[in-house]
Amino acid sequence: MNKTLIFRFLAICLLGVLAGISSVQAQDKVFEDKLGAGDTVRVQVFQNPDLTLETRIQESGSITYPLIGSAKLAGLNIPDAERVIAAALKLGGFMQQPQVTITLVQARRKQVSVLGAVGRPGQVPLEYANTRLSDVLAVAGGISPTGSDTVIVTGQRNGKPMRQEINVAALYLEGKSTGDILMAGGDVVYVHRAPVFYVYGEAQRPGSYRLERNMTFMQALVMAGGPTARGTEKRLRLHRQAADGSAKEMTPDLNDIVQPDDVIFVRESLF
Repeated sequence: MNKTLIFRFLAICLLGVLAGISSVQAQDKVFEDKLGAGDTVRVQVFQNPDLTLETRIQESGSITYPLIGSAKLAGLNIPDAERVIAAALKLGGFMQQPQVTITLVQARRKQVSVLGAVGRPGQVPLEYANTRLSDVLAVAGGISPTGSDTVIVTGQRNGKPMRQEINVAALYLEGKSTGDILMAGGDVVYVHRAPVFYVYGEAQRPGSYRLERNMTFMQALVMAGGPTARGTEKRLRLHRQAADGSAKEMTPDLNDIVQPDDVIFVRESLF
């Protein structure tokens, strides 16, 4: 291989490394790239020290600034926010060519609240713009053994209320990665307790058990240790709550699907 080919090969490798670094940097973009409610900013106008102001962006997303009154800065990056202030000063006839500088003094860390059946309930800070539901659950210690596979996410998107029920298990078992949504500051993730069913009567281990997906009455009985020497699986009795709140009694088939809060009674054998 001559020197020209070696030089071209090294140049291509260098470009690949630089592209990789750029990709990583883009992926790790810090979440606070735009101003938001709770951030503290310092606004300065060149050669106008009387217009220097350090203030906190209100929950409405605005600040109150001398001469122009209210100015909405939340959701803007710093250059755009500077242009908003400058345009307002010029439009109001206060200056011909105002040169505005905005400095972020203190950023309020955007957080997600994680509640319910997780390892460590509490506030999870959003460090990066591409933080997803799975990332937040991992930081919170994951879903506890008593927690449901389905989590509820509430918050706001584009100024409107948002509520989604997401089956976390399906993200991996069925490859439904679109459910691994991007998180936003102020979101609340709630993990309810897992659905359960109850077994009593002539069962080896009567009690309450976690209901797995598509579980049959045969599988439920096996989880409870099966019938005792006096019991039988052929004459199960089921108590199920109807939609109107009334209790319904029936005799299920062993291949029927168990529903949340079903109460299964294992009867005594007649022989």
